[in-house]
Amino acid sequence: MIEFSKKTNTLVQVQYKYSLQDVSEPNLYRDIFNYDEIPKCAFNHRKVPMFPADEIWITDTTFRDGQQSRAPYTVDQILHLFDLLHKLGGPKGIIRQCEFFLYSDRDKEAVYKCMERGYEYPEVTSWIRATKNDFQLAKDMGMKESGILVSCSDYHIFKKLNMTRKQALEHYMSIIKSAIEVGIRPRCHFEDITRADFYGFVVPFALELKKLMEESKVPIKIRACDTLGYGVSYPGAALPRSVPGIIYGLRHHAGFPSELIEWHGHNDFYKAVCNSATAWLYGASSVNCSLLGIGERTGNTPLEAMVIEYAQLRGTTDGMDTTVITEIAEYYEKELGYQIPPRTPFVGRHFNVTQAGIHADGLLKNEEIYNIFDTAKLLNRPVGVAINQTSGLAGIAHWINSHFGLEGAKRIDKKDERVVKIKEWVDEQYKTGRVTAIGDNELEEVIRKFAPEIFDLAL
Repeated sequence: MIEFSKKTNTLVQVQYKYSLQDVSEPNLYRDIFNYDEIPKCAFNHRKVPMFPADEIWITDTTFRDGQQSRAPYTVDQILHLFDLLHKLGGPKGIIRQCEFFLYSDRDKEAVYKCMERGYEYPEVTSWIRATKNDFQLAKDMGMKESGILVSCSDYHIFKKLNMTRKQALEHYMSIIKSAIEVGIRPRCHFEDITRADFYGFVVPFALELKKLMEESKVPIKIRACDTLGYGVSYPGAALPRSVPGIIYGLRHHAGFPSELIEWHGHNDFYKAVCNSATAWLYGASSVNCSLLGIGERTGNTPLEAMVIEYAQLRGTTDGMDTTVITEIAEYYEKELGYQIPPRTPFVGRHFNVTQAGIHADGLLKNEEIYNIFDTAKLLNRPVGVAINQTSGLAGIAHWINSHFGLEGAKRIDKKDERVVKIKEWVDEQYKTGRVTAIGDNELEEVIRKFAPEIFDLAL
């Protein structure tokens, strides 16, 4: 059978439908995932087309997956961060949803307070255990959509659930039908999809969901969960690790539309951001993230990274207020006591601070030479320099101009005698054995001693 595809404007073969392969022994892909070795990345050199969705967006799991790896947030903290997510997402709701646990009194209070805000975006959704009582709880609390765990690799089906694939599929379908019966839109978390038998279980399961969706007229979302961060974005990489192959397969073989496909990545192999962007490029509408990437083990895809990635891929922020990223980072450090590694992109204290003297000289002439974009405008984070033994006159001059906000005729040149005096003091520090960078407060005291009039220029 062939059909005409409006997406590609070509005839496409659609006659083959994958059926469940109910194997007697689990397929653990031992040639790829030999536990005694680093996982291997195999290639079959089959490349699938890149078809980004008409609309892409971000969903948040800060208060679900993000809370599994840190002390629980208080209700007030959750509410404040929820407000910041709303502000960051902008009027178009690029940050589309936010998921919550529903179990403790604190969870429930936080959900109610966030819903009382009345925001269209992010929509409050839940993650629940797969029981009828929990579905009813979600319904009673006003949830329209809820996540349901449906593990799909043989590691989970055989070794955790002690089921066969057929038993697991029947069990999952029963659970999902129960959710629909009480009026909940199911979001099916395909746990460990990057170790799953894609054609033997994932696609047949997705086809059953598609059939149920057509019968019930209720949209069912698939969240493709890269639970251990095994996904790779390389063209021609083989399943089960291929992110392009997974997204293409869910769309082409299972017939799921982009708006019902979501990617949830982990960062075990430093690939969370790249894999999430790849999921967008190959047809998933949404990527699931957490603030600062805080989550299980190495963490989730950092939400702030995907805000910047969105702008790179779409050429616009679509109304997102990117300066809120800095507000979020400051809130975590000052109010939550969370120490962000200083060189973390976009949120670390030193992400746009140079310590190299030759770079500082370039910044003094034109900051565009050594800064990734106008971080003052887009993140409310002016470019900076850290003063150490390599900073030189240019670094000190740039620090003074930046720290005191000196513009135009007030700017200090690197040849200024006051800069020379400060550099002599800096050089003396390192001659006597100092190894650490010089802090802002310390530099202020030095300037107060050698060039106090600079403080007047800042007025």
